[in-house]
Parts: sequence; structure tokens; C-alpha cells
Amino acid sequence: MIGEASATGRRLTRAELESRRVLGAQAAEAGHGWRALVRGHLAASHVGRPASDLDSVLNVVEQAIDAFADGYEEAQRRVVRRHEAARREFIDDLLHGLGDAGQLSARAERFGLRLSRNHAVAVAEGPERYDETDPVPREVEAGLFTRFERRTVLFTTKDGRMVCIASADQEDVLLHFSKRAYAATDGGQVALGRPRPGVGGIGHSYQEALNTLDVARRMGFEEPLLRAVDLLVFPVLARDRQALVDLVDSTLGPLEQARGGSRALIRTLAVYFDTGCVATEAARRLALSVRALTYRLERVHALTGLSPADPTQRYTLHTAVIGARLLEWPAGRRQQGRAGAADDRK
Repeated sequence: MIGEASATGRRLTRAELESRRVLGAQAAEAGHGWRALVRGHLAASHVGRPASDLDSVLNVVEQAIDAFADGYEEAQRRVVRRHEAARREFIDDLLHGLGDAGQLSARAERFGLRLSRNHAVAVAEGPERYDETDPVPREVEAGLFTRFERRTVLFTTKDGRMVCIASADQEDVLLHFSKRAYAATDGGQVALGRPRPGVGGIGHSYQEALNTLDVARRMGFEEPLLRAVDLLVFPVLARDRQALVDLVDSTLGPLEQARGGSRALIRTLAVYFDTGCVATEAARRLALSVRALTYRLERVHALTGLSPADPTQRYTLHTAVIGARLLEWPAGRRQQGRAGAADDRK
């Protein structure tokens, strides 16, 4: 091509340019370095060419390298897209425990993970749902990998949340992710699952983190960082759902006889227990006088037969209040009742 251009001064044809793009793509997929490729083009441009042909030669070389670069860069983008798709598929399989354990372990090595180690998962939830193209997760990811090596950490978005996976001895990674996510989401929450071993451990830690966010929502916890290990009592209570429903119904059901329903009295009990049963602090948080608070507690005693002042009865009431918040009672019970009536009609 350079020889013909030197003789005629013509520009490259469309077919010649396309041949350069194809070769550029082949060079990228074969892993050749860009600098050596450019050097080769430039070296070929002046072999045996008289100086009088310089302008024609440079025009052809410029066109050739430009087309070659188009093919090279497009092939690199395809490789990146394939790698990203494979990474997301791998993370999904890890989080949901899909696939053969041996194959997952082999795939993990490509992404810098050794599944024989303990790993933990952090899940960040904000006021909006995010995907990988949104600026919030991109900001968090950039801040995370500016500080930590990309090969030892996995970051993705899943079901509108941000997810970070790291080995148990890299807790600083998960804490840094938590701080970045909290700042980027303008007050979101991050839940840390417990470190777990093996191929299935990442999926278990991920589910723990999701359950922790759900418990925080139901219980009204507003702390920015939630650790699953600190909230284990709540999944234990919710594990036998029917027993918990029976406890809440039998203990707090009588409060619905109160004027205006049970909500105000349950709210009073929740705040009273949250303050360690300190009446003055509970009254302050509820914007009540201590006398009004005392009246409400006495009303609870009269309706349920259980006194918040008695240690044993207080435990039953406290457990029932926690159960009501986990079950979103009584609203949840009404919704279940409506669903049951609809099923009966069907």
C-alpha cells in the first residue's frame, strides 16, 4: 500500500482501511502491545522510500495506523465487556450458591479469590436503586480501588444495592467500602455479613447482610453500619414465625381494645424498653409528661395483665414488642387476613 501511494499519491481504499481494522482487532486479541505495533508500522513506512515521497507515505501511514487503532481499541472494548460479563456472572453464582463447587473455585482464581479462605460480604442500600452505570456505585468503586488492589476485592451492584466481597482478614476493605457507600448515598445503610468459609460461605454471608438490612428496616434501626453478628437474636425470634405470631397476638392483642387502637401503647412500650426502662428519658422521646407515660404503662397492665415493672412480665412484653416490629404487627396481620379472605373467595 505504501509503495502504490508513493507512486500515485492516492489515499487508501475502503477495503484497505477495513483490512487494517481487522488486523488491529487480531493484534489486540492476540495480546500484542500497542507500542511495538506502532513502531512496526513506522519502520515499514521508510524502508526503501525516497525522501520525495515523504508526504504520500505519511498520509498512508496516518490512515493505516488510525484504522488499525480503531480495530485494536474496539477489540479491547469487547474483551473488557466479556470480562465484565464473566465477572458479574461469577459474582451472581457466588452470591446465590449456583454451580459446581470445583468450577467456582477454578473461576475464582481468575478474579484473585481463594475460596478456601473465609470471606465476608457487605451490602449497601441507599434511598434509590442503583445499577453499574449510575454515578453513585462508580464513585464508590473508584474510591475503593484507589486504595485497595482490584484483584483481591469484588465489587458489584445487585438488585439495586452495592455489594462488596473480601476475605475475612481484609475487614479494612469492608469498612472503607461502608464509609464510601454511606457518604455517596447521603445517609444509606451498610450491613456486614459474618465471615464464612468455603464456596458456599459467600452466599451465606450475603444473605445475612440482606436479612440484617431487613431487620433494621422493620425495627427502625438507623445506624449507618449494621453487623449481622450484633443482631442474631432477631433471626432467632423470627425463625419460628408461627410461635412469634402467637406470642404477639396473645400478648399485645388486648391492646387493640384501647381507644384509638394499639399503636400508641406499643410505641410507648418500644421507646420505654429502648431507653432501658428509664421513664424520664422515654417521656422526653415521646414528648409526654412522666405522668402521661406512667398512665399509658398502667393501661398496658390493665389490658394485658402484664406489668412492665415486673422483671418476668417485662421480658414477655419486650419480646412481644420486638416480634410486633419484626412482623410489622398489626398492619402485617391485617394484610395476611385480607390475603386469606381472598384465597377463601377463590
